[in-house]
Amino acid sequence: MLMAGSMAMKAQDRPNIIVFLTDDMGPMDTSVPFITDRSGNPERYPFNDWYRTPGMERLASQGVRFTQFYAMSVSSPSRVSLMTGQYSARHHTTNWINSESDNRNTYGPYGWGWDGLSPEDYTLPRLLSDQGYRTIHVGKAHLGNNESPAADPLKVGFDINIAGSSIGEPGSYFGEDGYGLLKGYKPRAVPGLDKYHGTDTFLTEALTLEALGQIDEAVEDGSPFFLYMSHYAVHTPHQTDPRFISHYEGDDSKPANAKGFATLIEGMDKSLGDILDHLVEKGIAGNTLVIFMGDNGTGLYLGTDRDYCSSAPLRGMKGTEFEGGMRVPCIIAWAAPEDNLSQARLPIKPDIVRTEVASICDIYPTLAAFVGADIPSDHAVDGQDLSPLLGGGPEPASHKDEFLMHFPHEHRGSYFTVWRHDKWKLIYYYNPNHPEKPQCSLFNLKRDPFETKDLSSRRHGRVRKLLKEMILKLEETGAQYPVDFRGDPIPPQHSL
Repeated sequence: MLMAGSMAMKAQDRPNIIVFLTDDMGPMDTSVPFITDRSGNPERYPFNDWYRTPGMERLASQGVRFTQFYAMSVSSPSRVSLMTGQYSARHHTTNWINSESDNRNTYGPYGWGWDGLSPEDYTLPRLLSDQGYRTIHVGKAHLGNNESPAADPLKVGFDINIAGSSIGEPGSYFGEDGYGLLKGYKPRAVPGLDKYHGTDTFLTEALTLEALGQIDEAVEDGSPFFLYMSHYAVHTPHQTDPRFISHYEGDDSKPANAKGFATLIEGMDKSLGDILDHLVEKGIAGNTLVIFMGDNGTGLYLGTDRDYCSSAPLRGMKGTEFEGGMRVPCIIAWAAPEDNLSQARLPIKPDIVRTEVASICDIYPTLAAFVGADIPSDHAVDGQDLSPLLGGGPEPASHKDEFLMHFPHEHRGSYFTVWRHDKWKLIYYYNPNHPEKPQCSLFNLKRDPFETKDLSSRRHGRVRKLLKEMILKLEETGAQYPVDFRGDPIPPQHSL
């Protein structure tokens, strides 16, 4: 397990850690540009001028922004990957988790990870708890179905749980509705926030107030803390946060749902800014690492088709195999620059843009290295330590520009595996109705970041090479496959 040497630092000297996770927020749902030109320089697009995210701008100016940061294209797989450092192909929670019934879909694999995390999993909060951290969960969990132990974050490694359960969306964002409980949405009501019921406290604000209170308690006790600030925003229902609607009412270029979505974005960003300010007020900002990211692509549908949404000009949205479904914002920064031991151990150069491929699986090994924890040999990790990229130097030879997303279910995109390696992206489509006729697409994302030109019919050698890599990775992780009409698994074919 963990070596005694990793506990060398006194508890009160350990840096605090905040993972700030947003729900259904794509890389374009912010005023911070996350798309770059071929030289790696950020480019602004119209949506960057529509959204108001000064908190994100502040954090990005203090740290490193990743422009090719990936998550799984739906919620639960990403969240379990964050907690384990594993691809969804390995942990088997390959679809979003419906609380009440198994949603494997028509040809999905039997026995997929509907239960989510296991109490035996060596999760990120368990790893940090073993290093002396108080582990705090605030907000959305969605780590297991309603009957699974993972429905309760306390059973998968957290010391404190506020508002986390099996649900993936809130019944309501309004305190007047009891966040769903008082308006007939009991199955999706956000639990544990009764003191705000009947008030005009928006859900995002209630969660922020609870997080600030937990920070205060940890500081008073002298405990290093890991705060998993997991907002329900900006998931549906896209209800309007009344604090910010005046910023968008006069703009007739966007439909009503886009305006409501924008207020959710702004409220989420205010939460980030309020937490940063609170850390400064408490005198601990220089000793607190903040990781901001999304769990999958945007959920804002603008009424056209799956190839156009608020991820534009990226193609697709959540639940798809395209960049708009997989790519998410990520910023890693100290809450405030300071000359101290913690920041000397993990130097983060301010206002840096990294174009290397990175993913939600990388957070687990990055934080393990950061706190000096040894990952048990029986806990496989697919992610990699991002620390060498944070200081602003060249990409180390050890970094691998690769990512695997496996989705053997139905959604906006269905029954596919994505393999990203360097500039290439292969999408393999299983065909449960005709297993002998799979298909694939190939994109050169360096030349064609918006996936407009499928090169699979012209680059047969490249397809074969990537397909071989993809199959080896799927076999290594023990992936489960879609099934045919007989219920037999359909592994990918080595040739098309």
